[in-house]
Amino acid sequence: MAETLKKRSEVEEKLKWDTSLIFKTKEDMLAELDRMKRLSADIEKEYKGQLSDKDKINACLDKYNEFLIGVDRVSNYTSLNLSVDYTDAEMNKLDGFVTGEYMKELARLSFIDSELAELPENVLKEAIESATIGKNYLKDVLRFKPHMLNAESEKVMASLGEVFSAPYQMYEQTKLADIKFPDFEVNGRKYPLGYSLFEDDYEYEEDTEVRRAAFKAFSDKLGEYKYTTAGQYGAKVRSEKLVSELRHFDSVFDHLLFNQKVTREMYDRQIDLIMDKLAPHMRKFARLIKKAHNLDKMTYADLKLPLDPEYNPKVTIEKSKEYILDGLSIMGPEYQEMLKRAYDERWIDFAQNIGKSTGGFCASPYRRGSFILLSWNERMSDVFTLAHELGHAGHFYSCQQNQSYFDNECSQYVVEAPSTINELIMAEYLKEQNKDDKRFRRWVLASQISNTYYHNFVTHLLEAAYQREVYKRVDKGEAVPCETLCEIFRGVLEKFWGDEVELTDGCELTWMRQPHYYMGLYSYSYSASLTVATQVMKRIRREGAPAVEDWKKTLAAGGSVDPVEFAKMAGVDVTTDAALLDTIDYIGSIIDEIETLM
Repeated sequence: MAETLKKRSEVEEKLKWDTSLIFKTKEDMLAELDRMKRLSADIEKEYKGQLSDKDKINACLDKYNEFLIGVDRVSNYTSLNLSVDYTDAEMNKLDGFVTGEYMKELARLSFIDSELAELPENVLKEAIESATIGKNYLKDVLRFKPHMLNAESEKVMASLGEVFSAPYQMYEQTKLADIKFPDFEVNGRKYPLGYSLFEDDYEYEEDTEVRRAAFKAFSDKLGEYKYTTAGQYGAKVRSEKLVSELRHFDSVFDHLLFNQKVTREMYDRQIDLIMDKLAPHMRKFARLIKKAHNLDKMTYADLKLPLDPEYNPKVTIEKSKEYILDGLSIMGPEYQEMLKRAYDERWIDFAQNIGKSTGGFCASPYRRGSFILLSWNERMSDVFTLAHELGHAGHFYSCQQNQSYFDNECSQYVVEAPSTINELIMAEYLKEQNKDDKRFRRWVLASQISNTYYHNFVTHLLEAAYQREVYKRVDKGEAVPCETLCEIFRGVLEKFWGDEVELTDGCELTWMRQPHYYMGLYSYSYSASLTVATQVMKRIRREGAPAVEDWKKTLAAGGSVDPVEFAKMAGVDVTTDAALLDTIDYIGSIIDEIETLM
């Protein structure tokens, strides 16, 4: 049964991550911020108005790279410490101050892109030829040239960075600090409720009355904030449309896909094919859940139920380390060392506490390790979540050792591939460990569907389908009030689940629950990345070591290659339907085998 959440101060230190790995103290972080401000002033003094030849350009980029590394570290330090407790007034104040300070410096240095964009192409190409760390950065400047504004306008745009990110900050504050969920009652017994309690606990609750009552209580409370949240989201999408027009993009989609280096065809393919081809398989899986739990009907509140309610092994944090190290050993000794460091150096925040951000993520300040947030519930699903986030850690560890800060981050289209492949490798490992145990095999297969594929190919894909409809309206200049958002989301659910799932009142408010909508066109990329991951995993199963080596080289490439090349390095072609259709067939085959084993 769910327990009342603790305050952050009441949580054991061993369950918290250690941000002193970035800076030992707040004072050290502030000293670095001051150094970044001095460096910014020096860059402006030395290079503003001087970027006329290849030597000056590349010398400036060397210092700019150093500046961005400092900003990356100070911004991560405050935002990570805030993410574990949004009720911490002092940390809210510090994060706001630091964000304001480095945003001013970014605005100060906006002249770099402006001056570069105004140079003749031949000068830029000469700089590209002689560049050490700035080659791809300069290529991106050249590519972005048609969308650059004049220098003064670019400085204003950079200055408004904090304003553009305000809707997301307000959303997180509303969600994690303002909303107070009341207890709910079932058969005379009261149950505590909160965001993480609902999403990490009650959605998986086997008692049908408690689970459905929790969904109703959760949805009722969310509904009280739907107009505020719709206002925040509306402000975000309108600002994105405005920027797309200022930068002369044909549509907000072209604007948001530009930095991902993804075509509209690649984006639409993920949504259209999955909505059409995967839906029948997932409806079948819903029927299997209904049968396994002997439900009177299959409702939206029942979709997260484990397929085998009596077989859901508990896993301690210590045991998870054993599973992770053994399961991912195929990745080699250097990767193993990174995994050990993650546990031993406290890269992971396992705690459940009031004000903590929901879900899971991994942040990797440049060459300062990684920081993984999740709420540990002692379920095997947590092991898969942790393997996922450690996949991000392994990816950034590898590319940060091999790339400059400029090439540290890859396209969103493939950024989830290194994480989701870890989930698939873990599943294959578990199946190998218990070959003769059919029930265990069924449980692992069901976990693959209900965790890995459901999360990435259903939850986030439905978000993406909803998001696409919102942006279509925004592109036409239409408003997207709360009623429209609810109508769109319910319509997407109806199309995907058909008559197989009863859409409980409150399902239409699911759009309120994810922060991804404040991050551009991010949601669809989970399924795109998992398509790549599935194909790489199948190749590893077929070919062994050569495929693993190709994958490790791909991870090390980071953002130095575009998403099509990234996938190609790993042996996957994402320019056609084939890889996605094969992945959907693979998902269907898992569900068919589960049915046989039942």
